[in-house]
Amino acid sequence: MTVDLEFDEFAAEATARLRRALPAAVGVDAAPDAIGEALAWAWEHRERVANMENPHGYLYRIAVNSGRRRRGVPDLPPVEASSIPDVEPALVPALASLSPMQRQTVWLVHACDWTYAEVATALDISASAVGTHITRGMTRLRTAILGVAEHG
Repeated sequence: MTVDLEFDEFAAEATARLRRALPAAVGVDAAPDAIGEALAWAWEHRERVANMENPHGYLYRIAVNSGRRRRGVPDLPPVEASSIPDVEPALVPALASLSPMQRQTVWLVHACDWTYAEVATALDISASAVGTHITRGMTRLRTAILGVAEHG
């Protein structure tokens, strides 16, 4: 009984994190099925998941793989001024223009508040590689949105 309750709490937290994190990797339409597959895997392997250092990152990886099998390239939603206040309209096309790794690292760190370590685990790269992808991605975003590159 407690295992079920603990898993329910874990699944609720994982679902919330994955809902926010997955659109940049698999697209809006593929995210719900990808989350379902990741949670099904987590239930089947709940003892293993309970012993993981970063289970949300691992589930993110499972969901991304599942979503890519279903969709291929992510479909980011169009931004309409009335639907998302205080968001630069050029942001979504600029995000879509990033490499998949840049898009995922920028999204997970800046939109989802994941740490570099969490992102590194989720994407199976080093924390320094996360930083490199973020630096390059943010430079490309600034250039795409502002039309200028920062020189530093």
